[in-house]
Amino acid sequence: MKIYKCLEEIKEPIPNAYVTIGNFDGVHRGHQKLFSDVVTKARQNNGTSVVITFEPHPLKVVRPDIGIKLISTYEQKLELIDMAKIDVLIVIPFTREFANTQAEDFVDDALIRTIGVKELVVGYDYAFGKGRQGDIPFLKNQGLQKGFAVSVVEPLYVDDMLSSSTKIRELVAQGLMGEVKKLLGRFYQIRGNVLIGKQRGGPVVGFPTANIHIAEEDLCPKHGVYVTHVVYAGRCYGGVMNFGYNPTFGENQLSAETHIFNFNQEIYGKSIKINLLKYLRSEQRFAGPKELSAQINRDVEQAKQVLIDAEKELVLSCEDRYNQ
Repeated sequence: MKIYKCLEEIKEPIPNAYVTIGNFDGVHRGHQKLFSDVVTKARQNNGTSVVITFEPHPLKVVRPDIGIKLISTYEQKLELIDMAKIDVLIVIPFTREFANTQAEDFVDDALIRTIGVKELVVGYDYAFGKGRQGDIPFLKNQGLQKGFAVSVVEPLYVDDMLSSSTKIRELVAQGLMGEVKKLLGRFYQIRGNVLIGKQRGGPVVGFPTANIHIAEEDLCPKHGVYVTHVVYAGRCYGGVMNFGYNPTFGENQLSAETHIFNFNQEIYGKSIKINLLKYLRSEQRFAGPKELSAQINRDVEQAKQVLIDAEKELVLSCEDRYNQ
């Protein structure tokens, strides 16, 4: 996949460009349908599949007061778009100046003159430009006037749930990881480098943990204990993760602490991926390490049963490029 970090890097129109545009946070199944349509149209017409997205997320610029939490990091988003077999990705830096661009100016300058759009494929609710002027009727009218086709992809529902970034954020916050997986088409995943923690997991509680930092802009799952599938150096391991503030030890630092099954490697400073499979229980304050250890034992047994039940699915997930 060829990546342009701004429109100015594109020196000549892209041959036979089939284009989709959006924020694509999470790259959920609705987004994947857009990408699939663009790739199919491009291949059928000897064209080039093109995705336009923005960095940072526009709401971080125009509505910083909202404090939007993102389903995927910038790196994850690029990785998932590449996995969709897109030919060209254009990442437009989103600034306040860009936010004031008139919709017709964007069509003329970006889509037509710079990219050379042949067909634009958009989601049913997409709009762009200052004041969201560039809605579907506007785009269809522009296409008729200026010689490019416009296709609209209808909303995608899974078990009566709309596959949307907003809905997925709600489900993650509720700890409903099974529903999240249905809409993403994969397990919800957090990533990070393993930190040196308080060193209590092994010597004090009897369960060593891999701790990762949670960034301010990350979407936080519901606090509590989760069954996880941990990826390190291309291999997958079962585990249990506590996400929250560790109330037994009176901490106020948000953390993700994962006990990885059948694992004894030194991984401080190393990158791991944690897939969240199922929410087990809420965070609890225990009388002390002994009581906490007894509960973790119960969590581990419950988690192992979940992992056994999902074994075939997990084998396929581990082989997926997103987990390598």
